[in-house]
Amino acid sequence: MKNISKNKLWSIWTTAAVTGIFALGIAANAAVAATELTVYTAVEAEDLKTYAAKFNESNPDININWVRDSTGIITAKLLAEKNNPQADVVWGLAATSLMLLKTEGMTQPYAPKGVDSLDKRFVDSANPPHWTGMDAWIAAVCVNTVEAEAKGLPIPSSWKDLTKPVYEGHVVMPNPNSSGTGFLDVSSWLQLFGEGGGWQFMDDLHKNIAWYTHSGSKPCKQAASGEIPIGISFAFRGAKSKAKGAPLEIVIPSEGVGWDMEATAIIKGTKNLEAAQKLVDFTITKEANVMYNKGYAVVAYPGVAQPVEYFPAGITEAMIDNDFEFAATNRKRILAEWQERYDSKSEAK
Repeated sequence: MKNISKNKLWSIWTTAAVTGIFALGIAANAAVAATELTVYTAVEAEDLKTYAAKFNESNPDININWVRDSTGIITAKLLAEKNNPQADVVWGLAATSLMLLKTEGMTQPYAPKGVDSLDKRFVDSANPPHWTGMDAWIAAVCVNTVEAEAKGLPIPSSWKDLTKPVYEGHVVMPNPNSSGTGFLDVSSWLQLFGEGGGWQFMDDLHKNIAWYTHSGSKPCKQAASGEIPIGISFAFRGAKSKAKGAPLEIVIPSEGVGWDMEATAIIKGTKNLEAAQKLVDFTITKEANVMYNKGYAVVAYPGVAQPVEYFPAGITEAMIDNDFEFAATNRKRILAEWQERYDSKSEAK
């Protein structure tokens, strides 16, 4: 050691230091390297951070890049990208939309771990399934009681009530081409009243519509703020707005209400299949369903659902026997007909 020159010592030390730094760099890169999943969703924007954080508790090595919009817009985007898919997973889109993607050959069959624990109504009938459900969202009418009283409007109790002349210019609802809520309304009216009766009902309702929104939650938000007295929306949004102090009455029309499932699927052709499967595994867990239940009274995992504050009583009994096959098969035709008849009152995008 005594015979080693200072220059030699410096060279040895420098080499060791550089090697150590390089090794640390590799370790650091390995630590931060994560799989990036592009996830398309129509879930309410304020819930996305919670969903991702809960998933990352057990999967810290997978990052979610959200692409969020209304159901109709996300569905149209996915269909437009059919030959060059950009999404890895769809987490939180109407089951009727996923049925359509399935018929287009765009979904990857996968039986997530624990799928047998789910309510069978929330699982695609194919084996293995192409999609799995999360929760049900249910149509409702949000009425601002202060605005209704000020304008002399009675609280409606049925869908047909909303066609009465007294409500002219006081009702908004979602455009079904943009909104899954709007589409479940339209498809349910065609089931409730028949093809001819359903379009006649919508003709009459159109006379009272102030405008059509491009979001399913927006009509209820606008009713909550007093911008409009009556918004056709969904019950979860009404309950959430009411919990924040909005003077709302959430009406369940006497004829029955349409509903759809939020569901999850893997997009065929994903380059991140293993990570996508891990995400879908998580989406059907009891833990995930407890999370969904914070906003939805009906979830896929039996025995999990607890009462949701301000959720209207009796709404699950009012859910129609929804023909999802009818809705998915006739979607394109229904939307084209609606667009031709009523789009003139849609708000600007």
